[in-house]
Amino acid sequence: MRSSRPRPDPLDPGPAGFAHRGLHDGWDVPENSLAAFEAAIEFGAGIECDLRLTADGHVVVFHDQDAARLCGKPHRISRSTLLDVSNFTVADRRIPTLQAVLELVAGRVPLLMEIKIDRNVRRLAFALERGLAGYPGRFGVMSFDPRLVRQVKARMPSALRGLVIRDRLSAVERSVALHVAAPDFLAVEHSALGKRWVTKARQRMPVYGWTITSPAQRAQAEVHADALIWEGDGRPRI
Repeated sequence: MRSSRPRPDPLDPGPAGFAHRGLHDGWDVPENSLAAFEAAIEFGAGIECDLRLTADGHVVVFHDQDAARLCGKPHRISRSTLLDVSNFTVADRRIPTLQAVLELVAGRVPLLMEIKIDRNVRRLAFALERGLAGYPGRFGVMSFDPRLVRQVKARMPSALRGLVIRDRLSAVERSVALHVAAPDFLAVEHSALGKRWVTKARQRMPVYGWTITSPAQRAQAEVHADALIWEGDGRPRI
């Protein structure tokens, strides 16, 4: 991939990029499951995953705000205890904790963790500090919410922090978010790749493109991003 950055990327996943929610495949290998993460490692890709906080302060790996889509349960993750969540299953697989994922990956590939906010920014930052303490592998913590990125900077100053940015964000909103977050890297919606502000940002920090799901998006991202966050037909050609 062509890059205009003067320094190497400490999270560089190589040509296989980051597998979005792991290398998942429908209900056989569900998203954000230990099986999907093991498949990503076998493919040689870094892992992108989603983290949420339970009501009793535990970090679990799950994308949605509630368990309806994947588990058939209406329960909101942030209002459920770890015991509650341990009884939810996705295609007969339990929702993993952050600790379980760290033990599985064990530094073999870089981890890109998107933090999902549910009115719990300070509690999340504290839980992340506790959960990631001592992990020897490469990892980055990112969020759409610049306040969380700022909190992580205060609590975990050596951790790599990223801001996730949608294409529809206005220039003013983007400027404010960048100022508050002071990120080490950006994760940018694929439709924004190639825009002037992205090109300028790449001169200062790595830029990852999400979510790459087609050959056309992959071709664009290979030119305008430093790594792909991909799934399905967006799989890199390696």
